[in-house]
Amino acid sequence: MTERFMLSRRELLKTSAAGAALGLASASFPISRAFAAAVTVGFIYVGPKDDYGYNQAHAEGAATLKAIEGISVVEEENVPETVDVQKSMESMINLDGASLIFPTSFGYFDPHMLAMCAKFPDMQFRHCGGMWNKDKHPMNAGSYFGYIGMGQYLNGVAAGHATKTKKIGFVAAKPIPQVLLNINSFLLGARSVDPIITCQVIFTGEWSLAVKEAEATNALVDQGADVITCHVDSPKVVVETAAGRGAFICGYHANQSPLAPEQYLTGAEWNWAKVYKMFVDDLVAGKPLPNFTRGGLADGFVKMSPLGPAVSEAARAQFDGTLAEMMKGGFSVIKGPLKNNKGDVVATEGQTFVEAAIELESMDYLVEGVVGSTA
Repeated sequence: MTERFMLSRRELLKTSAAGAALGLASASFPISRAFAAAVTVGFIYVGPKDDYGYNQAHAEGAATLKAIEGISVVEEENVPETVDVQKSMESMINLDGASLIFPTSFGYFDPHMLAMCAKFPDMQFRHCGGMWNKDKHPMNAGSYFGYIGMGQYLNGVAAGHATKTKKIGFVAAKPIPQVLLNINSFLLGARSVDPIITCQVIFTGEWSLAVKEAEATNALVDQGADVITCHVDSPKVVVETAAGRGAFICGYHANQSPLAPEQYLTGAEWNWAKVYKMFVDDLVAGKPLPNFTRGGLADGFVKMSPLGPAVSEAARAQFDGTLAEMMKGGFSVIKGPLKNNKGDVVATEGQTFVEAAIELESMDYLVEGVVGSTA
Protein backbone atom coordinates (compact mmCIF):
# COMPACT_ATOMS: atom_id res chain seq x y z
CA MET A 1 0.00 0.00 0.00
CA THR A 2 1.32 3.45 -0.81
CA GLU A 3 2.78 5.33 2.14
CA ARG A 4 1.15 8.63 1.15
CA PHE A 5 -1.85 7.92 3.34
CA MET A 6 -2.07 6.67 6.88
CA LEU A 7 -5.65 5.65 6.08
CA SER A 8 -6.66 2.97 3.60
CA ARG A 9 -7.93 4.33 0.30
CA ARG A 10 -11.02 2.20 0.70
CA GLU A 11 -11.59 3.47 4.23
CA LEU A 12 -11.17 7.06 3.02
CA LEU A 13 -13.96 6.61 0.48
CA LYS A 14 -16.13 4.32 2.57
CA THR A 15 -18.75 6.85 3.67
CA SER A 16 -20.46 9.43 1.52
CA ALA A 17 -20.18 11.94 4.36
CA ALA A 18 -16.40 11.70 4.35
CA GLY A 19 -16.39 11.80 0.59
CA ALA A 20 -18.57 14.87 0.45
CA ALA A 21 -16.51 16.66 3.11
CA LEU A 22 -13.36 16.12 1.12
CA GLY A 23 -14.98 16.71 -2.24
CA LEU A 24 -14.42 13.14 -3.30
CA ALA A 25 -17.86 12.51 -4.69
CA SER A 26 -16.99 14.18 -7.96
CA ALA A 27 -14.96 12.45 -10.62
CA SER A 28 -13.17 15.76 -11.20
CA PHE A 29 -11.53 16.06 -7.76
CA PRO A 30 -8.81 18.66 -8.42
CA ILE A 31 -6.38 18.48 -5.52
CA SER A 32 -3.50 16.11 -6.07
CA ARG A 33 -3.31 16.68 -9.81
CA ALA A 34 -1.42 19.91 -9.08
CA PHE A 35 1.17 17.92 -7.16
CA ALA A 36 1.28 14.83 -9.33
CA ALA A 37 4.22 13.85 -11.49
CA ALA A 38 4.00 14.11 -15.28
CA VAL A 39 2.42 10.65 -15.34
CA THR A 40 0.93 8.77 -12.41
CA VAL A 41 0.32 5.04 -12.77
CA GLY A 42 -1.71 2.93 -10.32
CA PHE A 43 -1.27 -0.76 -9.47
CA ILE A 44 -3.71 -2.85 -7.44
CA TYR A 45 -2.90 -6.32 -6.06
CA VAL A 46 -5.24 -8.93 -4.63
CA GLY A 47 -2.57 -10.16 -2.19
CA PRO A 48 0.68 -8.99 -0.59
CA LYS A 49 3.43 -7.63 -2.81
CA ASP A 50 5.97 -10.04 -1.31
CA ASP A 51 4.04 -13.29 -1.83
CA TYR A 52 6.76 -14.98 -3.93
CA GLY A 53 4.10 -15.29 -6.61
CA TYR A 54 1.53 -13.55 -8.80
CA ASN A 55 1.40 -10.28 -6.88
CA GLN A 56 5.15 -10.06 -6.38
CA ALA A 57 5.71 -10.50 -10.10
CA HIS A 58 3.49 -7.50 -10.83
CA ALA A 59 5.04 -5.46 -8.01
CA GLU A 60 8.52 -6.16 -9.36
CA GLY A 61 7.37 -4.86 -12.74
CA ALA A 62 5.84 -1.75 -11.15
CA ALA A 63 9.04 -1.11 -9.19
CA THR A 64 11.04 -0.63 -12.38
CA LEU A 65 8.82 2.32 -13.35
CA LYS A 66 9.75 4.17 -10.17
CA ALA A 67 13.24 4.78 -11.52
CA ILE A 68 11.90 6.61 -14.59
CA GLU A 69 11.98 10.38 -14.28
CA GLY A 70 8.54 11.95 -14.42
CA ILE A 71 6.71 8.74 -13.49
CA SER A 72 4.90 8.39 -10.17
CA VAL A 73 3.68 4.97 -9.05
CA VAL A 74 0.92 4.40 -6.51
CA GLU A 75 0.09 0.90 -5.26
CA GLU A 76 -2.37 -0.88 -3.03
CA GLU A 77 -2.11 -4.49 -1.94
CA ASN A 78 -4.54 -6.98 -0.36
CA VAL A 79 -7.56 -5.56 -2.20
CA PRO A 80 -10.37 -8.14 -2.52
CA GLU A 81 -12.19 -8.79 -5.79
CA THR A 82 -15.23 -6.83 -4.60
CA VAL A 83 -16.51 -3.26 -4.80
CA ASP A 84 -13.45 -2.41 -2.69
CA VAL A 85 -11.32 -2.43 -5.81
CA GLN A 86 -13.61 0.16 -7.40
CA LYS A 87 -12.97 2.44 -4.42
CA SER A 88 -9.24 1.87 -4.78
CA MET A 89 -9.29 2.77 -8.47
CA GLU A 90 -11.45 5.81 -7.86
CA SER A 91 -9.20 7.17 -5.14
CA MET A 92 -6.08 6.63 -7.28
CA ILE A 93 -7.70 8.83 -9.91
CA ASN A 94 -9.19 11.44 -7.57
CA LEU A 95 -6.44 11.63 -4.96
CA ASP A 96 -3.30 10.81 -6.94
CA GLY A 97 -4.22 11.95 -10.41
CA ALA A 98 -3.58 8.55 -11.95
CA SER A 99 -4.24 8.45 -15.68
CA LEU A 100 -3.40 4.75 -16.17
CA ILE A 101 -4.40 1.96 -13.78
CA PHE A 102 -3.45 -1.71 -13.78
CA PRO A 103 -5.96 -3.73 -11.70
CA THR A 104 -3.93 -6.94 -11.86
CA SER A 105 -6.19 -9.67 -10.48
CA PHE A 106 -8.50 -11.85 -12.60
CA GLY A 107 -11.69 -10.95 -10.69
CA TYR A 108 -11.15 -7.19 -10.92
CA PHE A 109 -12.23 -6.98 -14.56
CA ASP A 110 -15.98 -7.57 -14.55
CA PRO A 111 -17.85 -5.69 -13.19
CA HIS A 112 -15.34 -3.57 -11.27
CA MET A 113 -12.87 -2.29 -13.85
CA LEU A 114 -15.60 -1.98 -16.45
CA ALA A 115 -17.61 0.20 -14.05
CA MET A 116 -14.62 2.51 -13.61
CA CYS A 117 -14.08 2.66 -17.37
CA ALA A 118 -17.61 3.99 -17.76
CA LYS A 119 -17.26 6.45 -14.88
CA PHE A 120 -13.88 7.78 -16.02
CA PRO A 121 -13.91 7.66 -19.84
CA ASP A 122 -10.78 9.81 -20.11
CA MET A 123 -8.69 7.41 -18.01
CA GLN A 124 -6.97 4.26 -19.21
CA PHE A 125 -7.34 0.82 -17.58
CA ARG A 126 -5.44 -2.34 -18.52
CA HIS A 127 -6.19 -5.74 -17.02
CA CYS A 128 -3.94 -8.77 -16.76
CA GLY A 129 -5.77 -11.57 -18.56
CA GLY A 130 -7.63 -12.43 -21.71
CA MET A 131 -11.07 -11.00 -21.01
CA TRP A 132 -11.15 -7.81 -23.11
CA ASN A 133 -13.26 -8.06 -26.28
CA LYS A 134 -13.37 -5.24 -28.80
CA ASP A 135 -16.98 -6.06 -29.71
CA LYS A 136 -18.37 -5.50 -26.21
CA HIS A 137 -15.84 -3.68 -24.03
CA PRO A 138 -14.86 0.02 -23.94
CA MET A 139 -11.79 1.33 -25.73
CA ASN A 140 -10.29 2.84 -22.56
CA ALA A 141 -9.97 -0.74 -21.30
CA GLY A 142 -7.72 -3.51 -22.51
CA SER A 143 -5.84 -6.64 -21.57
CA TYR A 144 -2.25 -7.83 -21.51
CA PHE A 145 -0.84 -11.29 -20.93
CA GLY A 146 2.14 -13.50 -21.61
CA TYR A 147 2.44 -16.94 -23.13
CA ILE A 148 3.85 -18.57 -20.03
CA GLY A 149 2.86 -22.06 -21.12
CA MET A 150 6.22 -22.16 -22.89
CA GLY A 151 7.83 -21.60 -19.50
CA GLN A 152 5.90 -24.50 -18.03
CA TYR A 153 7.04 -26.65 -20.96
CA LEU A 154 10.65 -25.81 -20.02
CA ASN A 155 9.80 -26.60 -16.40
CA GLY A 156 8.68 -29.97 -17.70
CA VAL A 157 11.97 -30.55 -19.49
CA ALA A 158 13.84 -30.00 -16.22
CA ALA A 159 11.30 -32.16 -14.36
CA GLY A 160 11.56 -34.96 -16.92
CA HIS A 161 15.27 -35.29 -16.28
CA ALA A 162 14.93 -35.03 -12.49
CA THR A 163 12.10 -37.49 -11.83
CA LYS A 164 13.03 -40.97 -10.67
CA THR A 165 9.46 -42.23 -10.22
CA LYS A 166 8.30 -40.99 -13.66
CA LYS A 167 5.48 -39.23 -11.80
CA ILE A 168 5.31 -35.45 -11.57
CA GLY A 169 2.68 -33.37 -9.76
CA PHE A 170 0.75 -30.14 -10.31
CA VAL A 171 -1.17 -28.12 -7.69
CA ALA A 172 -3.73 -26.00 -9.54
CA ALA A 173 -6.32 -23.46 -8.45
CA LYS A 174 -9.11 -23.65 -11.02
CA PRO A 175 -9.58 -25.50 -14.34
CA ILE A 176 -9.69 -22.37 -16.52
CA PRO A 177 -8.02 -22.46 -19.97
CA GLN A 178 -4.69 -20.89 -18.96
CA VAL A 179 -4.30 -23.27 -16.02
CA LEU A 180 -5.13 -26.28 -18.22
CA LEU A 181 -2.56 -25.12 -20.77
CA ASN A 182 0.08 -24.85 -18.05
CA ILE A 183 -0.66 -28.37 -16.79
CA ASN A 184 -0.55 -29.78 -20.31
CA SER A 185 2.64 -27.88 -21.14
CA PHE A 186 4.36 -29.15 -18.00
CA LEU A 187 3.63 -32.76 -18.86
CA LEU A 188 4.45 -32.41 -22.56
CA GLY A 189 7.81 -30.87 -21.67
CA ALA A 190 8.53 -33.81 -19.37
CA ARG A 191 7.41 -36.28 -22.04
CA SER A 192 9.90 -34.77 -24.47
CA VAL A 193 12.44 -36.40 -22.12
CA ASP A 194 10.56 -39.64 -21.45
CA PRO A 195 7.11 -40.40 -22.97
CA ILE A 196 6.05 -42.67 -20.10
CA ILE A 197 6.01 -39.85 -17.53
CA THR A 198 2.59 -39.02 -16.06
CA CYS A 199 1.35 -35.94 -14.22
CA GLN A 200 -1.11 -36.00 -11.31
CA VAL A 201 -3.08 -32.75 -10.87
CA ILE A 202 -5.06 -31.63 -7.83
CA PHE A 203 -7.35 -28.58 -8.02
CA THR A 204 -7.80 -26.60 -4.79
CA GLY A 205 -10.74 -24.52 -6.03
CA GLU A 206 -9.27 -21.10 -5.17
CA TRP A 207 -6.28 -18.96 -6.11
CA SER A 208 -5.02 -18.71 -2.56
CA LEU A 209 -5.79 -21.45 -0.02
CA ALA A 210 -2.63 -22.23 1.92
CA VAL A 211 -4.01 -25.23 3.84
CA LYS A 212 -5.41 -26.92 0.74
CA GLU A 213 -2.22 -26.18 -1.20
CA ALA A 214 -0.16 -27.91 1.50
CA GLU A 215 -2.58 -30.84 1.60
CA ALA A 216 -2.51 -31.17 -2.19
CA THR A 217 1.29 -31.08 -2.27
CA ASN A 218 1.56 -33.75 0.42
CA ALA A 219 -1.00 -35.90 -1.40
CA LEU A 220 0.96 -35.69 -4.65
CA VAL A 221 4.20 -36.71 -2.93
CA ASP A 222 2.35 -39.53 -1.14
CA GLN A 223 1.23 -40.80 -4.58
CA GLY A 224 4.82 -40.90 -5.82
CA ALA A 225 5.32 -37.52 -7.51
CA ASP A 226 8.92 -36.41 -6.98
CA VAL A 227 8.81 -33.12 -8.94
CA ILE A 228 6.08 -30.57 -8.20
CA THR A 229 4.94 -27.34 -9.81
CA CYS A 230 1.77 -25.26 -9.47
CA HIS A 231 -0.52 -22.54 -10.70
CA VAL A 232 -1.77 -20.71 -7.61
CA ASP A 233 -1.30 -17.08 -6.60
CA SER A 234 1.55 -17.72 -4.18
CA PRO A 235 3.64 -20.88 -4.75
CA LYS A 236 5.41 -20.37 -1.40
CA VAL A 237 3.46 -23.05 0.48
CA VAL A 238 3.77 -25.55 -2.38
CA VAL A 239 7.52 -24.94 -2.71
CA GLU A 240 8.28 -25.21 0.99
CA THR A 241 6.02 -28.22 1.51
CA ALA A 242 7.40 -30.13 -1.47
CA ALA A 243 11.01 -29.35 -0.55
CA GLY A 244 10.32 -30.47 3.00
CA ARG A 245 9.19 -33.82 1.63
CA GLY A 246 12.33 -34.19 -0.51
CA ALA A 247 10.68 -33.45 -3.86
CA PHE A 248 12.14 -31.20 -6.53
CA ILE A 249 10.42 -27.93 -7.40
CA CYS A 250 9.64 -26.02 -10.59
CA GLY A 251 8.50 -22.49 -9.81
CA TYR A 252 5.81 -20.23 -11.24
CA HIS A 253 5.06 -16.47 -11.41
CA ALA A 254 8.32 -15.33 -9.74
CA ASN A 255 11.64 -16.78 -8.61
CA GLN A 256 11.10 -19.02 -5.58
CA SER A 257 14.65 -20.42 -5.48
CA PRO A 258 15.48 -18.63 -2.18
CA LEU A 259 12.80 -20.78 -0.51
CA ALA A 260 14.41 -24.11 -1.53
CA PRO A 261 17.79 -23.46 -3.17
CA GLU A 262 18.87 -27.11 -3.37
CA GLN A 263 15.54 -28.51 -4.60
CA TYR A 264 14.58 -25.73 -7.02
CA LEU A 265 15.17 -26.78 -10.65
CA THR A 266 13.95 -23.66 -12.49
CA GLY A 267 10.75 -21.66 -12.83
CA ALA A 268 8.44 -19.94 -15.31
CA GLU A 269 8.41 -16.23 -14.44
CA TRP A 270 6.59 -13.15 -15.68
CA ASN A 271 8.65 -10.20 -16.89
CA TRP A 272 6.06 -7.48 -16.38
CA ALA A 273 8.75 -4.77 -16.26
CA LYS A 274 8.97 -4.82 -20.04
CA VAL A 275 5.21 -4.77 -20.52
CA TYR A 276 4.59 -1.91 -18.10
CA LYS A 277 7.37 0.18 -19.62
CA MET A 278 5.83 -0.34 -23.06
CA PHE A 279 2.51 1.07 -21.85
CA VAL A 280 4.10 4.00 -20.02
CA ASP A 281 6.31 4.88 -22.99
CA ASP A 282 3.23 5.08 -25.20
CA LEU A 283 1.35 7.14 -22.61
CA VAL A 284 4.21 9.65 -22.24
CA ALA A 285 4.58 9.89 -26.01
CA GLY A 286 0.88 10.60 -26.42
CA LYS A 287 0.29 7.46 -28.43
CA PRO A 288 -2.92 5.41 -28.17
CA LEU A 289 -2.44 2.48 -25.80
CA PRO A 290 -2.95 -0.96 -27.33
CA ASN A 291 -6.07 -2.79 -26.17
CA PHE A 292 -4.74 -6.30 -26.69
CA THR A 293 -1.12 -6.99 -25.77
CA ARG A 294 0.51 -10.43 -25.89
CA GLY A 295 3.99 -11.90 -26.01
CA GLY A 296 6.08 -14.88 -24.99
CA LEU A 297 9.68 -15.72 -24.22
CA ALA A 298 10.92 -14.32 -27.52
CA ASP A 299 9.15 -11.03 -26.79
CA GLY A 300 10.52 -10.72 -23.27
CA PHE A 301 7.12 -11.05 -21.59
CA VAL A 302 8.19 -14.29 -19.90
CA LYS A 303 11.53 -15.46 -18.51
CA MET A 304 12.97 -18.49 -16.77
CA SER A 305 14.53 -18.74 -13.33
CA PRO A 306 18.22 -19.71 -13.40
CA LEU A 307 18.79 -23.47 -13.43
CA GLY A 308 19.45 -24.85 -9.96
CA PRO A 309 22.31 -27.03 -8.73
CA ALA A 310 20.26 -30.24 -9.01
CA VAL A 311 19.84 -29.86 -12.80
CA SER A 312 22.04 -32.36 -14.65
CA GLU A 313 24.25 -31.55 -17.63
CA ALA A 314 21.93 -33.54 -19.91
CA ALA A 315 18.96 -31.55 -18.62
CA ARG A 316 20.80 -28.27 -19.13
CA ALA A 317 21.64 -29.19 -22.69
CA GLN A 318 18.04 -30.05 -23.61
CA PHE A 319 16.67 -27.05 -21.68
CA ASP A 320 19.02 -24.62 -23.44
CA GLY A 321 18.32 -26.17 -26.84
CA THR A 322 14.55 -25.96 -26.39
CA LEU A 323 14.78 -22.40 -25.07
CA ALA A 324 16.80 -21.42 -28.15
CA GLU A 325 14.06 -22.83 -30.40
CA MET A 326 11.40 -20.88 -28.47
CA MET A 327 13.38 -17.66 -28.79
CA LYS A 328 13.14 -17.95 -32.57
CA GLY A 329 9.35 -17.58 -32.26
CA GLY A 330 6.48 -19.79 -33.40
CA PHE A 331 7.20 -22.65 -31.00
CA SER A 332 4.25 -25.06 -30.65
CA VAL A 333 3.68 -26.65 -27.27
CA ILE A 334 0.53 -28.45 -28.45
CA LYS A 335 1.16 -30.56 -31.56
CA GLY A 336 -0.13 -33.78 -33.02
CA PRO A 337 -0.61 -36.59 -32.82
CA LEU A 338 -2.16 -35.90 -29.42
CA LYS A 339 -5.14 -37.16 -27.44
CA ASN A 340 -6.78 -35.80 -24.33
CA ASN A 341 -6.95 -37.87 -21.15
CA LYS A 342 -10.36 -39.19 -22.20
CA GLY A 343 -8.93 -40.70 -25.40
CA ASP A 344 -10.28 -38.11 -27.85
CA VAL A 345 -7.99 -36.79 -30.61
CA VAL A 346 -7.19 -33.10 -30.01
CA ALA A 347 -4.41 -32.72 -32.58
CA THR A 348 -3.79 -34.85 -35.66
CA GLU A 349 -0.42 -35.81 -37.12
CA GLY A 350 1.36 -32.66 -38.25
CA GLN A 351 -1.18 -30.31 -36.63
CA THR A 352 0.36 -27.60 -34.43
CA PHE A 353 -1.02 -24.84 -32.22
CA VAL A 354 0.90 -21.75 -31.11
CA GLU A 355 -0.32 -20.18 -27.87
CA ALA A 356 -2.03 -17.29 -29.62
CA ALA A 357 -4.32 -19.76 -31.38
CA ILE A 358 -4.86 -21.77 -28.21
CA GLU A 359 -5.99 -18.64 -26.37
CA LEU A 360 -8.59 -17.89 -29.03
CA GLU A 361 -9.92 -21.45 -28.87
CA SER A 362 -9.94 -21.54 -25.04
CA MET A 363 -8.40 -24.87 -24.03
CA ASP A 364 -10.87 -27.09 -22.17
CA TYR A 365 -9.04 -30.43 -21.91
CA LEU A 366 -6.16 -32.17 -20.20
CA VAL A 367 -3.81 -34.18 -22.41
CA GLU A 368 -3.24 -37.91 -22.27
CA GLY A 369 -0.99 -38.72 -19.35
CA VAL A 370 -2.50 -36.15 -16.98
CA VAL A 371 -4.20 -37.94 -14.10
CA GLY A 372 -7.03 -35.70 -12.93
CA SER A 373 -10.23 -34.13 -14.11
CA THR A 374 -11.42 -30.66 -15.12
CA ALA A 375 -14.80 -31.34 -13.47
